[in-house]
Amino acid sequence: MADPKGFLSHEREHAQTRPVEERVKDWNEVYRPGALLPIITKQASRCMDCGIPFCHNGCPLGNLIPEWNDYAYREDWTAASERLHATNNFPEFTGRLCPAPCEAACVLGINQQPVTIKNVEVSIIDKAWDAGDVTPQPPERLSGKTVAVIGSGPAGLAAAQQLTRAGHTVAVYERADRIGGLLRYGIPEFKMEKRHINRRIEQMRAEGTKFRTEVEIGRDIDAAKLRKRYDAVVIAAGATTSRDLPVPGRELNGIHFAMEYLPLANKVQEGDLTVAPISAEGKHVVVIGGGDTGADCVGTAHRQGAASVTQLEIMPKPGEERSAGQPWPTFPMLYKVTSAHEEGGERVYSVSTTHFEGDEDGNVQWLHLIEVEFTDGKLEQKPGTERRIPAQLVTLAMGFTGTDQKNGLVEQFGLELDARGNVARDADFETNVPGVFVAGDAGRGQSLIVWAIAEGRSAARGVDRHLTGASALPAPIKPTDRALTV
Repeated sequence: MADPKGFLSHEREHAQTRPVEERVKDWNEVYRPGALLPIITKQASRCMDCGIPFCHNGCPLGNLIPEWNDYAYREDWTAASERLHATNNFPEFTGRLCPAPCEAACVLGINQQPVTIKNVEVSIIDKAWDAGDVTPQPPERLSGKTVAVIGSGPAGLAAAQQLTRAGHTVAVYERADRIGGLLRYGIPEFKMEKRHINRRIEQMRAEGTKFRTEVEIGRDIDAAKLRKRYDAVVIAAGATTSRDLPVPGRELNGIHFAMEYLPLANKVQEGDLTVAPISAEGKHVVVIGGGDTGADCVGTAHRQGAASVTQLEIMPKPGEERSAGQPWPTFPMLYKVTSAHEEGGERVYSVSTTHFEGDEDGNVQWLHLIEVEFTDGKLEQKPGTERRIPAQLVTLAMGFTGTDQKNGLVEQFGLELDARGNVARDADFETNVPGVFVAGDAGRGQSLIVWAIAEGRSAARGVDRHLTGASALPAPIKPTDRALTV
């Protein structure tokens, strides 16, 4: 145990973000460099080393949280990094991007503020990189088996790294021009600088993983031919079909999916573009959707110099405390103020868009909305509450409905889908096509980064067993697992 009185001696304390007026002028991460180090050992000491640590169950990866908290408290960063990597291939990703269901399940959280698990995690891995403790781990010998991984998001990268380390020859296919999937082009730089992805890719290259960019399976390469070329295939193509908003005026210029808007801002940061073709500069921006992707659009619009930013959510405003229907240790739906929300803008709850209004040139100018409420479990409009707000750029951030079925991948493989439009799989993550596996959002549906990495690791074990008859890789989760996070 770190400190028997740590949770009594120290209050929960977060890392300090940079001042709003400073950070909206650049695209660097919002936290002050090194802000965690002065406080992190105290925060790690608050871990009680519970007899039954529910944080393990709250995290789909099964992270050994009390163990690396103890090492962080003792400032044994090398040992802490080793325990962290035992269950998580990319803790610098999750430590920055995960909503931390482990903290919601922390036993201390029953009657106090939970341990800052996410802050401790990212401190450990950043220290490990700085100390040179994160090194390539190439296999001692090769199996002679080949695996293709389709998609280079967190699920695909996790599967590829596990399979490479198991001795298989792995090639990752990515349809974009750079590796990383949504980590690269869906996550703004201010949430996670892309240097974190780049150095992991270099580690994986040194281990033997091959990467093929600007290759879309189903269009550039026939999926059936790919299956014949490799001994096994892992589909980790994500759930990239954005949910649309079919209301009058949707065809007006200036209305875009979030994943049309966000990647262009990242392209500017990569140096590919001087100015984003879709920019919020000087415009009244409306973001439809109250989740993390919506918040990413809000933060991006601030940095591009929007005249105003309004975020709309059809659901009621969440409470700041757990409701009776979401008791500990479940992951509660709480009112959350992200760094993007700290930077300004208005958030409007319980409203629905009725239609858009444009100018004579076909450009969106106004968004018409109406207040809604739940009555007997049904969402109903409230007469007399209609109004319009200025909207010269609208981003649709309402989630995703499933994997892409237009590029031919599903049809060419002959894959079966489940009732939700995801690729169906069995307990070993294998599809109806022998030797073809699926992991992450493509099989699970839109979910958290920790689920993506957990599924990538688990699918890798299924592939390894398929190829060799046994596997020394970590035991998998089940595709139907929901743990305490949903």
